[in-house]
Amino acid sequence: MSFHHPRYSKEEFAQRGDLIYQNQIRPQVEFGNQGKIVAIDIETGDFEVDAREIAACNKLEARHPDAQIWIVRVGSRHVRRFGGRTKRAV
Repeated sequence: MSFHHPRYSKEEFAQRGDLIYQNQIRPQVEFGNQGKIVAIDIETGDFEVDAREIAACNKLEARHPDAQIWIVRVGSRHVRRFGGRTKRAV
């Protein structure tokens, strides 16, 4: 596994990734992929969807070895959740 050096600041990286997801990818993946991971190359706009982060990234890197990858979970603001979780009242 090779290490990719970031070519953007953290802020620009996040901005580009979120913008591409919201404007180009979200309408294509939202239905039927709830909870899955989307790995996005922020330079090309190409993406892969998989239930696992590593698998999505590996598929994308197979096509774009030098990809600058931003990860999003379909239907969530967070890729991962840390700490306790409160129960919802029904």
